[in-house]
Amino acid sequence: MTGELTHRRVHRASRELLFDCMTTPEHLTHFWGPAGTTTPVDGIVIDLRPGGAFETTMVDDADGGSYTMRAVYAEILRPERLVWIEPGVEGGMRTTVTFVDLKDGRTEVVTHQTNVPAAYMSAEAQAGFATSLDRFDVYLATLERS
Repeated sequence: MTGELTHRRVHRASRELLFDCMTTPEHLTHFWGPAGTTTPVDGIVIDLRPGGAFETTMVDDADGGSYTMRAVYAEILRPERLVWIEPGVEGGMRTTVTFVDLKDGRTEVVTHQTNVPAAYMSAEAQAGFATSLDRFDVYLATLERS
């Protein structure tokens, strides 16, 4: 059984910067994955075109185990929307990330997922996803200062 999830987060950054952070290995390595994981830059593949690969390998900081997410980009509309499909996840989990300009220096990032496996719907999995969004906020703050 699969479900649907929507996450919303407002960031103090432009849509262009947020889009670039989500599509550049040198940015993604700083925040991709839940707290307690690391995603080395050499474990990130981005072929930013429809049909192109999007892969990340997260490493568990505690035991060194790794998990690779393999997806294919379905739509790329900079700086408004990114869509990828994970074909190996129960019939193809689809993630749509929409960047909404709030016209005040902030952008709302809406992540909508469909065909989400039950395991990803658990409270623990949702909490892990939230820590990834928190890590993104922390990383964005470092960019503001530089």
